Amino acid sequence: MNKSSGSSWLKFGLFSVGLGQSFVFVLVPPLARDLGLSEFQVSLIFAFSAVAWALTSAMWGRASDKYGRRNIAILGLLGYAFSLIALITPLFLAEKNILNITFLFPMLILGRLINGLVGSATRPAAFAYVADITSKSKRTVKFARLESSFLIGTVSGPLIGGFLILISNEAPFYIFSFIALIASIGIYKNVENIPQKTKESKKNKISWLTDTIWPFLVLASVTSFCNASLFQSIGFYVNDSFSYLDDLAIIVSISFTLLSISSIVSQYLFTDQFPLNHYKLLIYGFLMMVLSYISMGYSDKISIYYLSIIMNGLGIGMIRPAISSSLSISQSPENQGSAAGYLGSVIPIGHFMTPFVAMPIYGTNPSYLYYFSSMMCVLCIIFIISHPIFKESGYEKSITSS
Repeated sequence: MNKSSGSSWLKFGLFSVGLGQSFVFVLVPPLARDLGLSEFQVSLIFAFSAVAWALTSAMWGRASDKYGRRNIAILGLLGYAFSLIALITPLFLAEKNILNITFLFPMLILGRLINGLVGSATRPAAFAYVADITSKSKRTVKFARLESSFLIGTVSGPLIGGFLILISNEAPFYIFSFIALIASIGIYKNVENIPQKTKESKKNKISWLTDTIWPFLVLASVTSFCNASLFQSIGFYVNDSFSYLDDLAIIVSISFTLLSISSIVSQYLFTDQFPLNHYKLLIYGFLMMVLSYISMGYSDKISIYYLSIIMNGLGIGMIRPAISSSLSISQSPENQGSAAGYLGSVIPIGHFMTPFVAMPIYGTNPSYLYYFSSMMCVLCIIFIISHPIFKESGYEKSITSS
């Protein structure tokens, strides 16, 4: 099987996941609220899914080591596709008065929960497969391209879904599910399924607290919190800070678009065209985020706000591939899936911490939240400089694109 073709299909699979992952936040909340659910109930639907994702991602990573990358990646895509159908169908039935409104909330939780329980399998399997077939010197750029595929999906989801919704509210969900099925078929035909686990490898089993694991999970957890708190506060921040402007909803939409596009551009520039080593990517990335949060908290000008969003996206675009590739390089071949699973499990941390940590800070003063995020990023820079794992051989080699 062609390895390049296999990785391309995995990128397409992550793209298809990005389509639905962003679009559900566009349509499901307002539809659910119109049918009688509260904002708190809607937030719980996604919170349960985030918890399930965090609890199962590491398990799926280990499963890909044992049963093969292809099988687990396909299982995740099938789970994601089914979850989209299971999420929109109760809303459609309730809208047509076929489903009693009493059953809507638990059915929506179940539909989204499927994504957290099974859909979480694709990401660790995809990253582990690319690690299997890629040399250490090229792993950062390959991981960045995987991340970009997902981000392009998240940008495209609301745009494509916006056109498809003209057909019906259900059309985007069914079509995005079908795209995921196409990706599954492509992966099945083009990705070789070779399990990595052997009896001898059990003695080298890794855990959360393994020295080559936990430092990267710390950085990923802080990044997740900062990113999620920004995502969930942008709508409030725009309405609180720029209430004198018209079309605030468009400003919010532009903000998310700028954030995603700047992340994609950053990954392309600093891991591909003008590659930096992992250590510099981490330092510069967190420094960009520090500047972003400080400027956002300090200034109330719309131009400075947009610049802050762009800087934040540039920082995220450097940090994510640097963390995933550095973590991968530090692991043996039979533990790539486990490591990717552990990393995937901390991605949702920010989403279920934000309501309890970030929002109370924001309620006191919006600027305080961004100052708090900037301080968290400063601590990450200190941690990166002081911990030897980020400077060890292999992390400071220049990354060359393929």
